Amino acid sequence: MSRTKKFLYNSLSTILLQFVTLIVGFILPKVILKNYGSDINGLVTSITQFISYFNLVEAGLASAAIYSLYKPLAEKKYKEINGIVSASKKFYLLSGYIFVSLVLGLAVIYPFLGKADFINKFDLFWLVIVLGANGVLEFFSMAKYRVLLTADQKTYVLSLASIANIVINAVVTIIFANLGFGITLVKFVALSSILVRALILYLYTKKKYKFLNYDEKPLVEALDKRWDALYLQILGAVQIGIPVILATFFTNYKIVSVYTIYYMVIGGINSILGVFISGLSASFGDIIARNEGEKLKKVYQEFEYVYYDILIFVYLVAMVMIIPFITIYTKNINDTNYVIPLLGLLFVLNGFFYNLKTPQGTLVISAGLYKETRKQTTLQALIIVVIGGILGYFMSKISPIYGLFGIMIGSILSNVYRSIDLMFFIPKYVTKLSFKLTLKRWIKLAFISLLVLFTFKYMQFSCSNYIGWIIQAFKASLIVSIYIAIIDLVFERNILKSVLSRAKYMFRRKLK
Repeated sequence: MSRTKKFLYNSLSTILLQFVTLIVGFILPKVILKNYGSDINGLVTSITQFISYFNLVEAGLASAAIYSLYKPLAEKKYKEINGIVSASKKFYLLSGYIFVSLVLGLAVIYPFLGKADFINKFDLFWLVIVLGANGVLEFFSMAKYRVLLTADQKTYVLSLASIANIVINAVVTIIFANLGFGITLVKFVALSSILVRALILYLYTKKKYKFLNYDEKPLVEALDKRWDALYLQILGAVQIGIPVILATFFTNYKIVSVYTIYYMVIGGINSILGVFISGLSASFGDIIARNEGEKLKKVYQEFEYVYYDILIFVYLVAMVMIIPFITIYTKNINDTNYVIPLLGLLFVLNGFFYNLKTPQGTLVISAGLYKETRKQTTLQALIIVVIGGILGYFMSKISPIYGLFGIMIGSILSNVYRSIDLMFFIPKYVTKLSFKLTLKRWIKLAFISLLVLFTFKYMQFSCSNYIGWIIQAFKASLIVSIYIAIIDLVFERNILKSVLSRAKYMFRRKLK
């Protein structure tokens, strides 16, 4: 199967996955809020974020294994492939046992960390255990399949298996929550969904990779980048998860719940953007492994152009539509205030700058440049921890919600720094293109933003229900699309023609 065809399959399946994830991601928090309240919603989010850090015990294994599989898969060296997956399995089992120990430790100490006076310590202990069990099943049942399928550019298989997992999890959660069962029991029963996903992946790999042998002598040296990948992974986790951790310590669970709802919206947007990069790390990794320098330049330029147009489109629409959505979504939730315009603005800015570096960040993974980017990612993490922590602490003394403002400002600054750094790093060490090409696109995005926001200033986007919201969002989308199209026709006509030509080729191949 060609790279283009794999990319098409990966993109279509990821679109479906992200659509399902988006819908379920909007439904389940509302179910939790309705049946259990803001405190429990914030508590579950806080625990889940702590547990997510324990996934780091895989020690960068996934990234290193995927990177090391690119070349042997391209050259069909089955013995080497088996050696790598065998080594991966070995380390995943070890990591799984460590993960279990960490979850047990958190279950013991977490009841004494926060001010969760709305749930007794015994129930809180078991809630941590159940939420951690999802990660345990991930380590022991499917991690080794994910590595192979991702490296072989078959993320569409992972997407379809994940859809089954998400749907089953959502159905079980909704039914049991509405029947009045406790949150711990609901989460426990919902664990059955991950077993379905593991079974699907097991059956597929057994059928499609008949040469696969997990008992081959482990090729441990092939994973020598795992420690460098670990470092990058730790810092990436800090970037994503530290706001919840800081909010847990400096504010309260209701504020954590507020954070969760806003992040749900931004997470949904990021899921949409994720459609356009699904499988691309493997595709670029394959090109780099084959030393196809000119093809890399051409394909990367097209990818950056398309991605930035999509990025500015979704976040300009989000800029005006996030607060109307939050207002409708949290209607009748009266135990805390969720409608905070300034917070909406901060979340949109943070989401935009977080994704601004995605094209360059994709190539860091594809080229395995984990060690080479250590200093930059360290500084990025320090910015959010130090500045976010200081602002979060002192501003929370004024008001808990102000503390969240401070944390988000720290996150925005860290993403701005990393985007600027990668703008220089990737052209120098990977693509050999001029950084000015990316800088010009950033200027284009700023120009589009000014035009759109000036136009929006004289328009109303108020609505009282979801139908009205969809109509207003369509209106905003149309305006943004027109501005983007006009600017592209004027300033990026050649690359636009190239992208349209590639899209036309892919469509024809699909019809055949």
